[in-house]
Amino acid sequence: MFYKNARIYTPDKGFCLGTFEVSKDVFGAVLPSQTPKRAIDLNGATVIPGLVDVHIHGAAGGDFSDGDPEALQHMAAYLAKEGVTSFVPTSMTIPYENLEKAFTVGKAFHDHAPKNCARLVGIHMEGPFFSEKKKGAQNSAYLRLPDFTAFQKLYASCDGLIRIVDIAPELPGAADFTRQAQKLCTVSVAHTDADYENARQMFAAGATHVTHLFNAMPAFHHREPGVIGAACENPMVRAELICDGLHVHPSAVRLAFAAFGANRIVMVSDALRCCGMEDGEYILGAQKIQLKDGIARLSDGTIAGSSTNLFDAMRKAIGMGIPEADAVRAATYNPACAIGMGGRLGCITPGAKADFIICRPDYTGKRVFLNGKEI
Repeated sequence: MFYKNARIYTPDKGFCLGTFEVSKDVFGAVLPSQTPKRAIDLNGATVIPGLVDVHIHGAAGGDFSDGDPEALQHMAAYLAKEGVTSFVPTSMTIPYENLEKAFTVGKAFHDHAPKNCARLVGIHMEGPFFSEKKKGAQNSAYLRLPDFTAFQKLYASCDGLIRIVDIAPELPGAADFTRQAQKLCTVSVAHTDADYENARQMFAAGATHVTHLFNAMPAFHHREPGVIGAACENPMVRAELICDGLHVHPSAVRLAFAAFGANRIVMVSDALRCCGMEDGEYILGAQKIQLKDGIARLSDGTIAGSSTNLFDAMRKAIGMGIPEADAVRAATYNPACAIGMGGRLGCITPGAKADFIICRPDYTGKRVFLNGKEI
């Protein structure tokens, strides 16, 4: 089936008016020189790839760390309707046995995905190898030193589905852990009080990712650039960015895109179970959080994760002054590349999964297609 007269986003050309083909569950020809007579006319509508969220804890009342298959399905169904067609559910700092349960459930969902649900394409292991000082909303009772043997066991429990593992560089053994783990998945610097040299050594050991840039790490200082400076100057490192308008000031969002470049920013939601829900009390990693006026906080006032889904965060980033093509890339192609799936997800290109969104020019309305079929 062909769709014509579409304003199509592709990573190499940006937005171009043209035609694209869906062949079964993948894209066929994209922007062909000749348009077939039998094609659906989109009348100039904007078409972007399905979004890829590589850092999301929960939504629609469910949290990945609970290890509840039904809740995970509710979460995935909500994400699909919101244009997030692929996701990497993210764990919290909880006991190893709880992590193993959640990872096993994630593997089963990956292998037998229900209809009209976002595609689970990996697991993001956020914790427990973090700094007490920069733990943020992570539960300090379960923080641990880097342990590659424990990580290997968890990795095996989900048959290698872990795509990202987080670690604080200043912890004893962090560099050795990274040298081993980077052979299996992406290693990310997170929840850390590391200085510039600690971070630089971590990237030299094989870390290529930074979890929620600016959050849960020292601020950039011209004499103490820290993780932010070390990551920015290393062209191999991508940086996550939460663009909900609360975690990062719009000026800092613009600064991040300018400093790292549009190819290295990975927009994430860092959404919690309260995403898509009403204000009230919820649980995060065995801790109570309160959602009020769109802000989720612990009892001590610490901002937890986000209540904003990735599609809305992308819209907000555009409203902050990020060029439309850069914001779309950061929510689609870049995150796919961060988990080793560039060219297969998050792009409208021949052979990639036919996940796409037909949008109004201002992104206030959308039709979502997963595997070539409208949800």
